[in-house]
Amino acid sequence: MNYEVIIVGGSYAGMSAGLQLARARRKVLVLDTGQRRNRFAQSAHGFLAQDGRDPGAIAEEAREQLLAYPTVEWLSQAAVAANQDGSGYVVTAANGQQYSALRLILAAGVVDELPDIPGLSQRWGQGVFQCPYCHGYELNGGPIGVLAATPIALHHALMLPDWGPTTLFLNQVFEPDAEQLASLDKRGVIVEREPVIALGGASLDVTLASGRVIKLAGLFTQPNTRMASPLAAQLGCEFEAGPMGDFIRVNALRETTVPGVFACGDASVAAGNVASAVGDGARAGAAAHQSLIFR
Repeated sequence: MNYEVIIVGGSYAGMSAGLQLARARRKVLVLDTGQRRNRFAQSAHGFLAQDGRDPGAIAEEAREQLLAYPTVEWLSQAAVAANQDGSGYVVTAANGQQYSALRLILAAGVVDELPDIPGLSQRWGQGVFQCPYCHGYELNGGPIGVLAATPIALHHALMLPDWGPTTLFLNQVFEPDAEQLASLDKRGVIVEREPVIALGGASLDVTLASGRVIKLAGLFTQPNTRMASPLAAQLGCEFEAGPMGDFIRVNALRETTVPGVFACGDASVAAGNVASAVGDGARAGAAAHQSLIFR
């Protein structure tokens, strides 16, 4: 089947891209597996007019609004392969069907690979977080931990005292230099060098190697990420190394190094929250539409 644009990934960025194209009356196919990155969180924050809502409810309402446009179709399948075909692209879905389009938008996002500490994955999105803007306010000024998984934990630790008294658990990942220690001290951050061996408790208890327990209101960490879809690599898109994983290289218009292939959301930029993913998707959708006209 032929479309003008195929969008791989139907979460916030992908649907936002689709909305721009739908309003331009372009024929669009969205392929999605329903695995939103923030599916573990109970609420989304920092998104104007949606603050505090269930992120699943936001996504479902967005899907209903998008599918109200008659030129948009939705396929609940993974896109498993893609290749260039003349002036366009062919995408193969997990059901074996092939779909062609003049433009592709890659919006399948990334998968978080969490630190391997007992009790952590069970609390991901509900006591253990990545983004302080998304979840810091609800900790109500209580004690906050930063679990180092990458050196970017230093940035995390310097930010978080605005949300509550902060402890940086180095966990043998890196050792701050003298200048960094002075910056942490200036912000009132406690540096804990003893390794973390488990998370537990009714709220959030951090157990250290000696058996000492530190009670927290919440914990932030920096998961490594990997691409949720293989398509960017299959198509030959270039990648850049980020502090927590590779991401797809795009220009200001969200076009990748492969002409006619655009990318948006966490796979191409550290979108961080729903609001920024929506904005990034809107830019990619508009750019893909205009490329059909002016190229």
